Amino acid sequence: MIKSANQYPVHTLLSYEGNLIYRVPPYQREYSWQKAQWEDLFQDLVEADGPHFLGTIITLNQTTDAVESGVLELIDGQQRATTLTILLAAVYSVLKENRDDLDEEGRVDLINLGRSLVRKDGTLRVAPQRQGHNYDDYRAVLATAGLPVGPVDRKPYFPLRRIAKCFDYFRRSITELAEATGSGPIVAALHVLEAARQAIIVKIEVANNADAFVLFESLNNRGMPLTPVDLIKNHFLAVSELRGAMNIDDAFKLWNEILTNLGDNYATQERFLRHYYNAFKAELPDVPNAPVATRTKLIRIYETLLAQDIKARVDALVEASRIYGRVTCVSPPDDPTTLDDALRLLMRAQGAPSYVLVMWLLSKRGDLELAEDHLIAMCHRLTSFFVRRNLTGFPQTYVLPSLFMTIIEKLDGLGGPDVVAAVAGDLAEVSSSDEEFYRRLNGPIYDENTEVARFLLTVLSEDAMTKENWADLWAQEKGHFVWTIEHILPQGANLPEAWKQMLGGAAAAAAAQDADVHRLGNLTITAYNSTLGNKSFVEKRDRTDTRGRSIGYRNGLALNVDLAQRETWTVADIEERTIRLADRVVSRFPIASGTPSK
Repeated sequence: MIKSANQYPVHTLLSYEGNLIYRVPPYQREYSWQKAQWEDLFQDLVEADGPHFLGTIITLNQTTDAVESGVLELIDGQQRATTLTILLAAVYSVLKENRDDLDEEGRVDLINLGRSLVRKDGTLRVAPQRQGHNYDDYRAVLATAGLPVGPVDRKPYFPLRRIAKCFDYFRRSITELAEATGSGPIVAALHVLEAARQAIIVKIEVANNADAFVLFESLNNRGMPLTPVDLIKNHFLAVSELRGAMNIDDAFKLWNEILTNLGDNYATQERFLRHYYNAFKAELPDVPNAPVATRTKLIRIYETLLAQDIKARVDALVEASRIYGRVTCVSPPDDPTTLDDALRLLMRAQGAPSYVLVMWLLSKRGDLELAEDHLIAMCHRLTSFFVRRNLTGFPQTYVLPSLFMTIIEKLDGLGGPDVVAAVAGDLAEVSSSDEEFYRRLNGPIYDENTEVARFLLTVLSEDAMTKENWADLWAQEKGHFVWTIEHILPQGANLPEAWKQMLGGAAAAAAAQDADVHRLGNLTITAYNSTLGNKSFVEKRDRTDTRGRSIGYRNGLALNVDLAQRETWTVADIEERTIRLADRVVSRFPIASGTPSK
């Protein structure tokens, strides 16, 4: 089945001296990675102590002639490979812009980097498939970076598609890394370049497609390797027994209590271990070269923490996990309060990076003289911060751990309302402004961040609910939300003739779909998305189920009240509703000093 399986650094797989190229087969899906994946890749590379493991790619060599020799089809790993080369293109563009300031070695690195992305004959080292303008967008990005790819066909709305956004994201990230470290763009770019070049990929080469798909299925459905959480647990159990601190059964019971409090999700378990160290670092034994707990340092950190007074340390972890379980809404108290409602809203706003602060505040609430209202106010402020941050991308993900650790340090000696004011002030100082937030709200928010769009639409709907008309807009079936985003003007192809006439003809309708379909004003939520689909506006508005109950825009949802009264839906209507909803969102999620909206 497997012809070869070896691990290589990226600089070997994309060697500027070789002729090997990687071609994504046409049957593969188009480029689909988004901001979350870009952030993870950049953060992992920047934080890595040594060569970062990027995972596995599966390749197939089906070439039979000399012209095509050295061409490998990417059966698995095309998203990762495409993203990695876009990152390298962003590095190339930064270095090329600063070429005059490069020393001789830096200029050689620039030339070699270019040839690792584009061969001397102009052939791309990685060639994406052509769906959704992927290939053209990729070549346009390389050309934007200054690479010699020849004539480029920039398709309409190129800047709005993912490959272009990915390139822009990495460019901004390098610039922000330079600013955060004070190192300048060249040093920051070379740091990212070296981390990417030394990263490790396991390349598996198979003989035919049948073998490739069997292997792909096996890799994605068989058991996973041991995680850092597993290794820390095993270390704890072994050390407990070796030192006679407790018998293995008692140690296992304590560890299981931690996991019970945290739930079954591995990401939550790992995040708790990082957050515990970051939150209580001032009270813990010193761990050399670990100012912040990262994935790569986690095992070494806990080996140090468990090296002394192991029973007391694990008892403290158990108590902290109980608090963390409440913060994450995995283990709410038997009698939930308004604070738990605020914690749930923070969770839904994707506020997990702030759990380090919230856990610390809850654990120190007595010392800090924090009433429940104080905690609720801070949760609401954090929710506003993350709604803004997740839409605008500022501040960057890798800044957040140090941000919340710094806030914790500043709270020493404060109490009650002074704690609330300090937290609010620090968040306002680093958050996006109202103007930038408002600008993003007026853009293609669905395309920018679908999760944020759904969160905002849902909260605006819930705000108008009473006990009499309450509906669970967060309900899920088989892991998917029942209530999903509905595009009023449909986003799909084959737009019905009624829509074209309403929008002023086929050309105007196509332009509206390209420019306005993903804006906030064109979005609502519905439990009957598939039923409404591509229908005309009037059909969507008046849609009923088999019992005559309204399931269209006359369903009683406050978000749809204005839609229920309309006869038409035009670009002007989208613009007006976008502005109105954006104003409500900015007011609902304030970041400046004052009382947060609830």
